[in-house]
Amino acid sequence: MKRDKAIAIYERAKKVFPAGVNSNFRYWGPDYSPMVSKAEGPYIWDADGNQFIDFRLAWGPIILGHSYPTVVERVAEAMKHGTVFAATTEMEVQVAERIVRMVPGMEMLRFANSGTEATMHALRVARAYTNREKFIKFEGQYHGMHDYALFSTASTALGAIGSRRSPIAQQMSSGIPKGIREYVITLPFNDFELAEKLVKERWWELAALMVEPTLGNLAGLEPVPGFLQHLRKLCDEYGIVLIFDEVKTGFRVANGGAQEAFGVRADLATYAKSLGNGFPVAAFGGKRAVMSTIVPGQVSHAGTFSGNTVGMVAADAVLEILEAQPILETVARRGQRLKSGIDEILSEAGVPHQMTGLPAMQGFLITDRPIKELRDLKYHDAGFYDSVMVNLMELGVWAEADAREPWFLCYEHSDALIDETLNKFEDALKKTVNETGGPSGGQPEAGE
Repeated sequence: MKRDKAIAIYERAKKVFPAGVNSNFRYWGPDYSPMVSKAEGPYIWDADGNQFIDFRLAWGPIILGHSYPTVVERVAEAMKHGTVFAATTEMEVQVAERIVRMVPGMEMLRFANSGTEATMHALRVARAYTNREKFIKFEGQYHGMHDYALFSTASTALGAIGSRRSPIAQQMSSGIPKGIREYVITLPFNDFELAEKLVKERWWELAALMVEPTLGNLAGLEPVPGFLQHLRKLCDEYGIVLIFDEVKTGFRVANGGAQEAFGVRADLATYAKSLGNGFPVAAFGGKRAVMSTIVPGQVSHAGTFSGNTVGMVAADAVLEILEAQPILETVARRGQRLKSGIDEILSEAGVPHQMTGLPAMQGFLITDRPIKELRDLKYHDAGFYDSVMVNLMELGVWAEADAREPWFLCYEHSDALIDETLNKFEDALKKTVNETGGPSGGQPEAGE
């Protein structure tokens, strides 16, 4: 695969950007990080002209397809009349009305510009509403780049998070004030007993319980049956605000997001990613009683670019299409074909694995033991998975080399492209088995 142009651009980038990138997640190493030139539909091209079927989709925002004509044309036309104003537009109201209509339990909302902003503001609202300060997050979940959320994400060293019954909230970056840790309480995902125990012991200081309904940075791992319902019950009983982080699942797994898919209503929910099909826009909202806590001069929420024309028109176009056509049903059907096909190929090759996630946001782990949460990731053979993905990329299919990041599907991933992907996946798997001899297993801890 040609990389000469990408390497040359990367050398220039390293002179003006720390590590040569504008997001640490885009960094592959000091010698090479991908440089993209364009994208259209289900395809993406790098700086050297290499073409790929794209299953990364910018880590989730692209739900219709890259450069989807209807969205692009409407945004281009709207921009002629201004992009940002120090006042509200009718388009903001129209988009909010669509979201209220589509999302179960959504009564009021505010717009923001990124998932990080949305989760940050949702936490502030929950604290103001409950007059409490601490919140629960689950290990392996990512809620954005603000200080309160950067603890025990999927990138955490498993040996640094303590025992299951006494977890350590592991700080994921330098530069976060030490005192912030006192406001974050971490728990293993999918553990009924520990969640109930903690809430009963410390409910009086808990403002919120924030949860990704499926783990967007851990292969789309799903909740075990009844777990989300259990969290809802605990929050109801102890007056805690239940926040669903739907930055990845929103307007992707169903028109009403994970709240619709799992039949559980949150008090607040956060959205971004698919809401704009690649244009920057985000939102947070939920119950009227909770959102009404935002009062000028009492509880702050603001943003110069919140509700800007580009984001609003993009969101309006996306939501109109999702409401009018069976887009997400089609994505789910094709995603299930991909998921079933990968499952069959791995099984026939004798590779132990676990399929994970909902069809529009799925993954698989190389393991011979059940994986339900972050701590189980030690049983996943990351090296084998990485080798399969490298070989698959050489064949023109680009999925994340790290199994923790799901495969994302869009509407323009046709049935024919699913078939092509499965054929290439089978070839990549065969090559990897020949090169490595097959999976070597995960990395069990000492004593296991």
